[in-house]
Formats: sequence, C-alpha cells, structure tokens
Amino acid sequence: QPLPAGTVTVAQILKGAGYATACMGKWGMGMFDTTGSPLKKGFDHFYGYNCQRHAHSYFPTHLYNDDRRFELPGNDGTNVGKTYAQELIQRDVERWVRAQKDKPSFLYYAVTLPHGRHEIDDLGEYAKKDWSPQQKAYAAQVTRLDADVGRLLVLLKELQLDEKTLVMVAGDNGSSFGPNTEMGRRFDQSIGGTLRGFKRGMYEGGLRQAALARWPGTVPANRVSEEPWAFWDFLPTAAELADVKLPEGFKPDGFSLVAYLKGGSAPKRDYFYWEV
Repeated sequence: QPLPAGTVTVAQILKGAGYATACMGKWGMGMFDTTGSPLKKGFDHFYGYNCQRHAHSYFPTHLYNDDRRFELPGNDGTNVGKTYAQELIQRDVERWVRAQKDKPSFLYYAVTLPHGRHEIDDLGEYAKKDWSPQQKAYAAQVTRLDADVGRLLVLLKELQLDEKTLVMVAGDNGSSFGPNTEMGRRFDQSIGGTLRGFKRGMYEGGLRQAALARWPGTVPANRVSEEPWAFWDFLPTAAELADVKLPEGFKPDGFSLVAYLKGGSAPKRDYFYWEV
C-alpha cells in the first residue's frame, strides 16, 4: 500500500530546510504514479528497487533511476546473472555524495544486504569453507555490506565531511533465522542467544536490533549503551539537528535522540508498542 498523501516523512522535513535528499536501495511504499512515490515524499533522487518483492533478487531484470526504469541485460531475476544490483546502487550512492559535498544533505541508504535469496557475485574468503551454499552466500553478503559502508566512510573523509556527518546504521528487525535452524546455529544473531524469537515474531528476538552511530567529535567514541530507542525517534532527531520546526499540528510518535547521541541518556518512556 502506498503512503497516503498526508503522511509526513523525514525527507520532506529536511528538504524544506534546504537539504538535498536521496533514497538509494529499496523503496516499498508506493510506485511512482501513487501518493507514496519516493519522489513525492521529499526525495530529490531515487535509485534502486521500487518493490519489496522485486528486491528479493540481487540480479534483477531492471532497476529505477528516479522514476525511469532501466534494464539489466544478462539478468533474469531468478538466477545469478551478470549484473549485481548492489554494485550499481553503491556506485550511485558514492556519485551522489560527491555531488552534494558543498551543501547539506540527507541520504537514506536502504541496503538490501543481507536478505532474501542470499545471492552474491563473489563468495570471496568463504568460497573454500566447509559450509552450506546458503551459509557461504550469507556471510559474503554481510562482508560486502561492511565493505560498502567502509567505502562510504572513506569517501566522507576524502571530501572532508567526516566531522560534519552523522552516520547511523541499523537492521530493520532481529535475527532472520530460528535458533534451531542450520543458519541460526552458524550465525547466532539474537544478541548472544539471550533473546527469544526471530524475524516476523513479536518476542524481543524478532524486534531488537543493534545500531551504530558515528559522528567524530560529537558522538563519543567507543561508547556502548543498552538504552533502547526506535526508528520513529529518527524524525524528531533529524528535525532538531537541522534546526527546523515540525509542521503545525504534527506530533511525531518518537523523541529526539540528539542529547543521547552526544553522550546523555535516552528519552524516558513507559513502553514501546508493536502489533501484528
């Protein structure tokens, strides 16, 4: 279902404050002819998949550059093909970041790795391990994600944006695998096996996820905190950092994390709420 016309996004708030905005990777909240199009929700630029199911293939038949579909010859969307979508998306991210080096910018990088079919163009160091094909591919995807985030951090430093940029990284759910499955035993993701449940469940193992925040000189280095926050805290956080007022009558569900990110305590609240 597309986002309704009246839904306010972080990108709309920041664009109104003069930020360049982009979404790369996956968008699943409205095709380009609907009210939920990323280009109608505050993003100047979009690149990647516009469909949750389409994003299950890492060798898709096509991707989108803004609202323009382009084909990927040699890919059938079902098997391993010639063009790995993540490489194209990463290149576009780096190109866009370079182009915005002299202006305030907001990038929502919705990386699909690791997910779905666990397809990869290069198993790398895992090729010779005595693991199942799925385990090798999953591990290679995680390593590829780590390397791509590293490429972005190197670029920020090269552009002298390192100390001006807050980078936040998080998954969108807890462990993808049940603890008694082959994958679950190989990759114990549920925070050391201490949480019950996994993805699509309402126990904490399916909901809790570690997150990283990096902003040299502002976010204290090497700090580890177990205080919880949620994704709906990001919108008020971004608004405070950009020194922009929220639309009149608009009350976000979350709280600003700015003081917390700078070394203080997380916002106090009575509960977090999810429903199936």
